[in-house]
Amino acid sequence: MRVVLADDAVLLREGVARLLTEAGFDVVGQCSTAEDLLLKVRSYSPDVAVTDIRMPPTQTDEGLRAALEIRSRHPKVGVLVLSQHADVGLAMKLLAESAEGVGYMLKDRVEDIDEFAEAVRRVGHGGSVIDPTIVSQLLGRRRGDDPLERLTPREREVLELMAEGRSNQGIAERLVVTERAVQKHITSIFQKLGLPAGSEDHRRVLAVLAFLRS
Repeated sequence: MRVVLADDAVLLREGVARLLTEAGFDVVGQCSTAEDLLLKVRSYSPDVAVTDIRMPPTQTDEGLRAALEIRSRHPKVGVLVLSQHADVGLAMKLLAESAEGVGYMLKDRVEDIDEFAEAVRRVGHGGSVIDPTIVSQLLGRRRGDDPLERLTPREREVLELMAEGRSNQGIAERLVVTERAVQKHITSIFQKLGLPAGSEDHRRVLAVLAFLRS
């Protein structure tokens, strides 16, 4: 899987590039500005673009705006945004159109290379990854007509872990249940949310969108 990496902090960028390379990814380009990120995406056609939110020259949201442009102009390129802080507003802006092939993670998660590598893979394959801190904040919001009220507490737990980008095996390990039990819960979630038949990965993305928009 080909990855382009953008972060103006050289040591962090080089460290992430090394971790990804050791995990089997092909880091085809590195850069320190949002403008250069867009150029490298056009030039190298990566599977995933990993970018910081705050980039030069203003250190505000250049990385996020570049991510949105990539999603608009290069829909086949997955985008994983890294941030120092959990900002629900920015996450929702990134996920406004679709949760397919997109992720928002805190930089602290990079320390767990297995979790980070799995997040990059899932985004590259069209899935979604949302940092658990963001998921927790979304759960704390007051909802009006909640389309997820039909879910059981266990099904809601499974959906939350799906939103974090965990695989069936990862969910099973976290909840200490069998993968078969997880699959039954996921099937029930799809049915209760009225998601159309299709590939499971696509339906997972739709389920996550239903969770985010409720």
